[in-house]
Amino acid sequence: MSPKTAPARKAARAKSAPSVKAKTAVAVRKSPAKFVGRVATVARKTKETSISVTVKLDGTGQYDVSTGIGFLDHMLEQLSRHSLIDITCRAQGDLHIDAHHTTEDSGIAIGEAITQALGDRAGIARYGSAYIPMDETLTRVALDASNRPYLIWRVKFPRPKVGEMDTELFKEWFQAFAQAAGLTLHVENLYGENSHHIVESCFKGLARALRQAVEIDPRKADAVPSTKGVLGGSL
Repeated sequence: MSPKTAPARKAARAKSAPSVKAKTAVAVRKSPAKFVGRVATVARKTKETSISVTVKLDGTGQYDVSTGIGFLDHMLEQLSRHSLIDITCRAQGDLHIDAHHTTEDSGIAIGEAITQALGDRAGIARYGSAYIPMDETLTRVALDASNRPYLIWRVKFPRPKVGEMDTELFKEWFQAFAQAAGLTLHVENLYGENSHHIVESCFKGLARALRQAVEIDPRKADAVPSTKGVLGGSL
């Protein structure tokens, strides 16, 4: 055997072997650039409230919330943290009367901001659901980001207040939010005894379901998730 034969064969094998670097390069895929800017800001001012909201759908759950109602702030922070939607909400309202207007209008403003950030809703998963346990409480939330708002609210509280906030106001917030955000939203507390746990599980369930619904499906990133080709209204 010629002494040059073995090195020649080795060189030939190396030349024909697939490149690991080339394989890696093919495997790397980038997210669609068109969805980077899913951000919206809404300013809402009436004789009862003045509210400014900014949302970033593709966020990390960062929040800066101040409504003047401590327990509502706590719930909106939960909404941001568990949906991974960055939320800034500044609200001033007629709290010398009660918390009704501020609660309802904050739901409207946050919902409107989410609607604007979603645009034509192309590429979204559209549906989301979650079961949320919290100690003795279990709550189920399901939603369709259909742009056809509807609320089913099957939640009862054993006490009329949580902190200084009337528990009846939570339905008002969810109704306002679902309407403004264009969500078919079903919220049902399956069982529970502690009012704090019940309402917090509702907000956390909304957060987790919303996170699923607004995420982009990479297989259909340019398509509206409906056979009609559009979401909303009476279509």
